[in-house]
Amino acid sequence: MKPQRDGRRARGEKRRQEIIDATLRVIERDGVAGVTHRTVAAEAGVPTTSTTYHFETLDDLLIATLISCARDMATEVYWTIDRARSRGSRGASEVATLLAEALGPRRGRTMAEYELYLLAARRPELRPAARRWLDVLTTMVRPDDLVALRVFLAGIDGLLIQGLIDDEPPTADELRPTVEYLLKPR
Repeated sequence: MKPQRDGRRARGEKRRQEIIDATLRVIERDGVAGVTHRTVAAEAGVPTTSTTYHFETLDDLLIATLISCARDMATEVYWTIDRARSRGSRGASEVATLLAEALGPRRGRTMAEYELYLLAARRPELRPAARRWLDVLTTMVRPDDLVALRVFLAGIDGLLIQGLIDDEPPTADELRPTVEYLLKPR
């Protein structure tokens, strides 16, 4: 007989993720400076006590949000490249499309993720969570050439940061040549 999962635990995990998702929406709208237990609770539609129950401090909340973003982004990049390889391509078109979406329709979320990421430069306690993006992707990809992967990821970070400050987001066609260059075997 299969053991049943504790419903309270599942509801708690669901509530925790709802709070993390609400935190990201607050950052999209108001920046990291807008994150308080109260603003996140209002965004999530939960009592403030729920946010403080799951995340005692704002740093705990920001760290959990950073880790969630890193996991989601690493997974998305990994599956994009994996799908491209299964079709026999190196993935430049697929990665360029992913970047164009991150800078177009998902611009607010991308900006929120980078704002969190850069906050770690000022707040050492957030650095391990910010480094998680590289760690998660490195573990998933298991590259033969770690330097090439780091160059690729640094290039992607640069393209995203540059795209966020452009007046018009770049298209996949505009991004493709640079992505092809970053994916070129060395």
